[in-house]
Amino acid sequence: MNWLTNVVRPKIRSILKRDTPENLWIKCPDTGQLVFYKDVESNQFVIPGSNYHMRMGATARMKSIFDNETWYDVALPEVIADPLKFRDERKYVDRIKDARTKTGMNDSVKVGYGRMEGSGVVVAVQDFDFMGGSLGMAAGEALVRGLELAVEKKSPFIVFAASGGARMQEGILSLMQLPRTTVGVQMLREAKLPYIVVLTNPTTGGVTASYAMLGDVQIAEPGALIGFAGARVIEQTIREKLPEGFQRAEYLRDHGMVDMVVHRHDLKPTLARMCRLLTKSPAIASPPRAESIPAEIVVAPDAVPAAHA
Repeated sequence: MNWLTNVVRPKIRSILKRDTPENLWIKCPDTGQLVFYKDVESNQFVIPGSNYHMRMGATARMKSIFDNETWYDVALPEVIADPLKFRDERKYVDRIKDARTKTGMNDSVKVGYGRMEGSGVVVAVQDFDFMGGSLGMAAGEALVRGLELAVEKKSPFIVFAASGGARMQEGILSLMQLPRTTVGVQMLREAKLPYIVVLTNPTTGGVTASYAMLGDVQIAEPGALIGFAGARVIEQTIREKLPEGFQRAEYLRDHGMVDMVVHRHDLKPTLARMCRLLTKSPAIASPPRAESIPAEIVVAPDAVPAAHA
């Protein structure tokens, strides 16, 4: 036994060892560049050098959209957690518990009401970290509730879509959310209120086949993957090589599927301008501070203001 190697060295290492956060550095998927996590976070999760748009969580997204990073979380209807008692490699209820622990969300969609450049707006955000942003009963109920609230408040509705599609563990009950959300969008249209969709990376499957492509204005973030079926499936079906950049935001814009591609830093002023144009509202010189938001915007008895530093 080598005393210096097996005893002294490990003790020295344990003394000198420092706890390093796992996410201290982020590797850019586009260039391979290593970037300090705090720099990316302060830049709205856009890699400073390459402008690559990383995925953005629901809370971070709300902060970037609402004035003073303050909004009211909308109380959402509860649904049966596991209606089909589904199990594959693991129980569906266990997957939901893990996703809730990981994201701090009840399901894949978060809905908030607040001010955006002074005007009231309802915002729904899909979080891809919650089971791939999949659309299930809870997500469908959240979107319908958000659309109903927009009608009640006579305000625009903005949805940030990020999803892998319908949630297979809920079967036909998941697929039923496609027509339900479509009916909700039609209800907003009948009230002559704006419905704006922001397509983020990725937006695919049943979400693309329903509410994600029904916006009065379709906006996409740079480089976002948008489509129904995957590129490989399409190539195997049509037996042809797809063009470069197929199903990316810029390709869809050039071919008329998306109205505009907007950098994340420009999203808030662009959305505010669109809402003013579609509602024929005048611009507000300076947005009110958080404390001046009127009490009547409370959306439910148990809704609380979500103010984050």
